[in-house]
Order: sequence, then structure tokens, then C-alpha cells
Amino acid sequence: MKKGVRLINVARGGVIDEDALVRALDSGVVAQAALDVFCEEPPSKESRLIQHENVTVTPHLGASTKEAQEGVAIEIAEAVAGALKGELSATAVNAPMVAPEVLTELAPYIVLAEKLGRLAVQLASGGKGVQSIKVVYRSARDRDDLDTRLLRAMITKGIIEPISDSYVNLVNADFIAKQKGLRISEERTVVESSPEYPVDSIQVQISNVESSFAGAVSDAGAISIEGKVKYGVPHLTCVGSFGVDVSLEGNLILCRQVDQPGMIGQVGNILGEQNVNVSFMSVGRTVVRKQAIMAIGVDEEPDKKTLEKIGGVSAIEEFVFLKL
Repeated sequence: MKKGVRLINVARGGVIDEDALVRALDSGVVAQAALDVFCEEPPSKESRLIQHENVTVTPHLGASTKEAQEGVAIEIAEAVAGALKGELSATAVNAPMVAPEVLTELAPYIVLAEKLGRLAVQLASGGKGVQSIKVVYRSARDRDDLDTRLLRAMITKGIIEPISDSYVNLVNADFIAKQKGLRISEERTVVESSPEYPVDSIQVQISNVESSFAGAVSDAGAISIEGKVKYGVPHLTCVGSFGVDVSLEGNLILCRQVDQPGMIGQVGNILGEQNVNVSFMSVGRTVVRKQAIMAIGVDEEPDKKTLEKIGGVSAIEEFVFLKL
């Protein structure tokens, strides 16, 4: 540099050789220096650089401007408000770091994951004896392009919270699962779908446990439910071996029945007589005129008498009411 330059460093201390800077100041090559970062933080009071008459030093003030303080305050307020509403935080210091854009992309799948967990544990006789859980993610993306930590945490949350006093979040999900004796394994399957969406479907299986609804047991002998996000809304797409298509909103009634005409009308009339509003209905079957599963979304929780009437329909072999 030409003699008499002024040098300012407010980036990182290591970008300047401090001993060389002292020599340059002594020789006049550098006329003055202004620094707020140093190789050693905080710098020693005996430092020749700090004591030099042609050096101005201040604390590092990058976040202490009026604008920066306002930005930090807004970010903190938004993070606290989100946490109080039960939303996941991308900036928790004791949780795995999740980029904000990943959090935004996974938002509807996070809701789906928790609701699948809630459904699965209710189908497992109220959660008794639940230990072995398998989660299958179907996606068109590469294995390294799908972070499932959030989804696993929310499935854990959905399974544990309905049957215990524990509050589960991204920070403590794995710890509480281990504490409760849950073994959660994950499997990823590549499917031919649009890589624009992070997940095509999520399947939750619970093995070695009795089911409160035999229709939810797959051919492999495990309780099995599957769901996907459609138009931004979580949907249940498979119960056991039966394909269905119902929005996971409100509450759900599942009926395993003989596949015959008039079943939707009979059950709908029973609910209508008790002023229970039906939000959606879907029927899935494996073989025509054999067995079918009817999934009914309801806004209100039917009373015991109404549910008994549904169970009294001769063609209905079993039913279960599930809270979402």
C-alpha cells in the first residue's frame, strides 16, 4: 500500500496480521487504524495494537445499530408468539438446526405426521403395549434431500401426547420416546412423483400390539395407516389394506362393514337425527360386495347412544371413533 493509508477492520480479527499492522503503524505506512475485531477476543489490555496512539478501537457493534436492534426485537417476538401457538422454531438453540425454508416447505407434512401418530395410537387399543413403530416415507427426492427429523418428532408427539402427560417437541422427542420404551425406525422409498413436493406419502405402522379396529391391521399383521398432503391439507389415504380419501379435520368414525348398498344413507341418517354434522365421507374396499371401510368425518363428537346405534346396523362388523 502507499504510505499514509487508513485501515478499518470491522469484519473478523483474523483477516489482519496484527503484528504486521503494528510495524506498519510505527513506520508510517499505515497512518491510522480503526478496529472493532481482534485475533484474541477480548484483546489484552497490554496489547501494543490497542495501546498504539494511532489506533481507534471499539467493541464490535454490528448488532447494536437502531435498525439491527429493531430487527432482532421483531424476530424474537415472532419466534415467541409462534412457540406459544405450538409452532416449531427454526432458531431453538438446543434443537437440530432446521432452515426456515425447509420448515416452511414441510409445514403441512408436519401436521399430517402428528395426526397420523394420533390416529395410530388410538387404533392400538388406546396405546397399550405400543413399543415398535415403523415410519415409511415415500418421496421422489434423494435420500440426502429429505430431512425427516421434524416429521419423526411430530409422529412421536402424536403417539405419546394422547396417552401421557408428556409434552413432546423437536428438542425432546427422541429422549421421551426412549424414556417410554418406543423403538421408532424409519424407511425411505423412492417413488415416481414430482420432486417439487418433499414427501409423496407417510405410512405409520405399529407392530406386536392388539388393535381396537381390526380393519386397520394390514396383511403383514401390523396396524397400518397412510396419508398424504393434497392441496395443502392432510388426508388419510389408507387404513390397513383399504384405500380411503378423507381430510384429517375434526373427528373421524371408521366402520368396517359388508359392502352393500344403503350403508352411507343408514349411517348418515343416524348422525343427522342426533344433529351431528358430517363433513366428508369415503368408502374403500378390496373386493366388490365383500368388505369395505367407511370413513366419516364429523364436526362434533357423537354421544355414546349415537355410536351404539351405528354399531347396531346389521352390516357393520366394527366401528371406532377417533379424535384428531
